[in-house]
Amino acid sequence: MSRIKIFADSTSDLNPDWIKTHDIGIIPLYVVFGDESLKDSVEITPEQLYERVSKDGRLPKTAAPSPADFMKAFQPYIEQGDDILYISLSSELSSTYQNALLASSEFPEGRISVVDSLNLSSGIGLLVMKAVHAAQKGQSLKEITHLVEAVKPNVRTEFVIDTLEYLHKGGRCSGMQNLIGSLLKIRPVIRVTDGKMSPAYKVRGKREKALDQMLQNTLSEKHQIDTDLIIVVHTMAEEDALELQKSLQEQTGGRVELTTAGCVICSHCGPKTIGIIYNKVL
Repeated sequence: MSRIKIFADSTSDLNPDWIKTHDIGIIPLYVVFGDESLKDSVEITPEQLYERVSKDGRLPKTAAPSPADFMKAFQPYIEQGDDILYISLSSELSSTYQNALLASSEFPEGRISVVDSLNLSSGIGLLVMKAVHAAQKGQSLKEITHLVEAVKPNVRTEFVIDTLEYLHKGGRCSGMQNLIGSLLKIRPVIRVTDGKMSPAYKVRGKREKALDQMLQNTLSEKHQIDTDLIIVVHTMAEEDALELQKSLQEQTGGRVELTTAGCVICSHCGPKTIGIIYNKVL
């Protein structure tokens, strides 16, 4: 049986230790400042991104890997006899999935499986880890693909955005909304639904109140949470992430891991964004 090589893109926000330990292939998206195109988390870090945004006063654009990028990444593994599973950023948010499909069509049929996660950040990462563990058990490419497709509708991704500034600069809310939100200290909570980012609700007041609301939302389903892996992801909010990790571990008894978001997620959501991702067992 062929070895299964698991690929994801840089928006999966996988812990670097997981990538190294499980030999996960990562295909970076691009962060674009004017004419300068930089590979996410390869040629620019979140810290450098925030520094440039603060200095220039404008956000970068983001761009999907090209079909050629995918072909270059896939080819060595196909040539050495591996099969490939690639789990992509939601097709509702990027052309990444479509470009990966175009690239896979250039290789022998049945060797590459491309799955649309219909998710982002650690919502992708959770699916990747499910696939990794299935591959370790010796499951075939078809079996692992079916597993990921079955799990993905049950992945819950919710996060608190600390500031409306990045949503405003990115054209996702008006200047008046940004001003009012800042004055009232409104913190939007974003949920991924059907592959899209949508406002779940808004919490007025201190940041801690919004984080606690998100935690309570998760714990309200604790008897349906797959405790094999729960992920807390953050951008420059380690202290809050550690608190959430501790609370989730105590309340669910599950494995709760921390990871940090890459530049693409940072450019859309801004610093001190924090999220909880888990698989709901129906």
